[in-house]
This record gives sequence, structure tokens and C-alpha cells, in this order.
Amino acid sequence: MISASGVRIGWSDLPGHVRREIEAVIGGPVVDAVSQAGGFSPGSADRIRTSGGRRVFVKAVSSAANPRSPELHRQEARIAAALPASAPTPTLLGSYDDGTWVALVYEDVEGRHPVTPWLPDELRRVQAALTELAAVLTPSPLRSPTAADALADDFAGWRRMAAEPPADLDPWLAEHLADLVALADRGLSALAGDTLVHTDIRADNILLGAGGRVTVVDWPSACRGPAWLDQLLLLVNVRLYGGHDVPALLEEYAAGAGVCRADLTAVLAAIAGFFTDGARQPAPPGLPTLREFQRAQSEAVLSWLREAPPTPLGDR
Repeated sequence: MISASGVRIGWSDLPGHVRREIEAVIGGPVVDAVSQAGGFSPGSADRIRTSGGRRVFVKAVSSAANPRSPELHRQEARIAAALPASAPTPTLLGSYDDGTWVALVYEDVEGRHPVTPWLPDELRRVQAALTELAAVLTPSPLRSPTAADALADDFAGWRRMAAEPPADLDPWLAEHLADLVALADRGLSALAGDTLVHTDIRADNILLGAGGRVTVVDWPSACRGPAWLDQLLLLVNVRLYGGHDVPALLEEYAAGAGVCRADLTAVLAAIAGFFTDGARQPAPPGLPTLREFQRAQSEAVLSWLREAPPTPLGDR
């Protein structure tokens, strides 16, 4: 299974002036840096130790690697600074921005990513943590964009494909394209809410620590939406890696949380459109595996939509 990955650089690859500014934030010279795998940033992601024994996590990127990545780091800095201390998220210690390079310095969090395919006990642990996270982040601690605004372009994937249908479009998709457009529109309208939602919940954005601790990292895409959105995105990741009856897990969650099942199906259809449309685009600079990862997620969600009762194209 393809995993999330960019073209990582390391601490030693950062320009000298950037390293010096980061060390000023940390409060001492760096003597050890270990690059971390996972995620799609083409920048650095290092667990760092200073000469004084302090441990932090640093990630940095430049516009030369990818024009959009520095702005994502800037967004994350704004969001992370507003997250309450009670939220299971890493503490932002400081940042650096010279217009080209942007670096974020976080507390170091001991932990590991969940095992994939997901283990049942780890999945329940993360589901519980997301429920607690939503409670802490409702109402949203900052006036971020609404999910409907933030995801409008993403959720228009089927509409773009319907406007100019690809010649090689899967026959099932071609037959149901109009229904998928309608479902995606419904999915967008279902995103009302005042919870700060992460919107990129995947195994590589979660750390499991000692004592049952769960930490959710990487917040550049956070926006205000329904408390159930991150739970749904978690199940998309579970579906991707296999090993679980994900439709049954969704039914269980919807019943327990009192969420409209048809709304969840509509959002799934919109997510499938985002992945399907995105996978057909050229790879962005520094992110050579992104389209393959989107393609795998598209296949996972579409297979779920085709089999999940009630029939999604009639569940309106």
C-alpha cells in the first residue's frame, strides 16, 4: 500500500541562517537531528536535541521546494497558536518566516503512528480521542474558514469531471456521474458546525504515546465544521488499509452520535470525487507520490460507496 510521503530534506540541508534562527527559538545549538517519515511536505521534519538536552520537533520548508507549502506552514502556525492547552495537540514553541523559508518549532512528543492495517484497540483509542478533541474544540477557538468554504473546491471534483468527462472514465462512474455530482453538493451543504475540525485525519497525523495518550499533529487545513467530520475521515483511512468492516463501523458511529447517515454518505461521495479528480492531475513539485496516494484513496472510498447499504445513489 502506498503511504503518504514527500521528498524530505534534513536538518543539515537547511540554509545556515535558517538553522541559526531556529536555534535561537529553541535556545541552544542542535547536536542531533533525526528525520521523520510520513506526510507530504517536501520540507524537513526532524526530532531535534540541543547541547543542553532539550528536545523539540522542527519542520521547515521553502517556496523553492513547493510554492504552496510555506503558506500551509503559515496557516498551521496561526492555528496551532490558538489551540487550547487542553487539546491533545503538540505545543507550538515558536516559528520563523523570512518570506521564503518558514519553520515551525514544536514540543517533542514521544509516540508512534498507529499500526496499519489498523488494530481494533488502537482504532477505538483514536475514535475516543477524536470525540474528546471535538468536545474541547467546540465552539471553535478561532475564526477559521467554514468547512463549506474551505472544501468547496475539493468537493467539486465530480462537477469538474462532468463538465468535461474523461474518455477513460470508469463505466460505473460515467453512468452515475450526475448522481455523484448531486451527492457531493449535498455533502457540501452538510458541513455546517462550529467545531474546529482537522480535516486530514490519517494514521501518519496521529501519535500514540504511553498511558493511552493520543496526539493529533499537522493542523494547516483546520476549519469550522461538524464534529463528526474527523471521525468520518478516520474511517476513510481505515478503509484504505483494510482489515475492518468499515460500513458497519460507520453505522455504529452514526447511530451512537445521532448523525444523519445520508449526510455521511453524501460527504463520502464528495471525498471520492476529490481523490478521483486529484489523482488525474500532474504531480505537484516535491510530492511525487501524492497522486498515487490519492488514487488508492479514491479506489477505497468508491468501493465502499458501491457496497455500503443503503445504496448511496438512492439514499437522498
